[in-house]
Amino acid sequence: MALNFNQYALEGNTFLKEYTKEMNLGNDRDKAGRILTSILHALRDIIPTEESLQLIAQLPLFLKGVYVNGWNIKKEKPKVKHMAEFLDLVRQHDGPAAVNDFEYSDERAERYVDTTFIYLRKHISLGEMEDIRDSLPKDLKSMIYSNLMF
Repeated sequence: MALNFNQYALEGNTFLKEYTKEMNLGNDRDKAGRILTSILHALRDIIPTEESLQLIAQLPLFLKGVYVNGWNIKKEKPKVKHMAEFLDLVRQHDGPAAVNDFEYSDERAERYVDTTFIYLRKHISLGEMEDIRDSLPKDLKSMIYSNLMF
């Protein structure tokens, strides 16, 4: 199988351009990329490794790289049971840029999470989204449940 890295780059750039538009971030693809990465990394921190591997299998190559970058599967999973804790974890993964990216607003951060899962649904099967939702703590299921049908 020949690898066509130009095609992967084109698909990744197209995805990021459309995602930036969905997030209402104008042309700030850097910000969109940071937000996407921090949400995916926070998700992988709280779902079981087996579920992450099933998710990765459905992601396009350019998103696989984003998802696994810096991943340590032996790292202990944080105890995240509520949306506020998840949003804190997202901000933690965003690092110093979180102040500008999320503007100290849980409402904005939650909207970004919702929009991200709606957008990812284009690449992830309904069954896999349900499996991810089922692996989440009770108070976090709504971040996927409310977005499943899109």
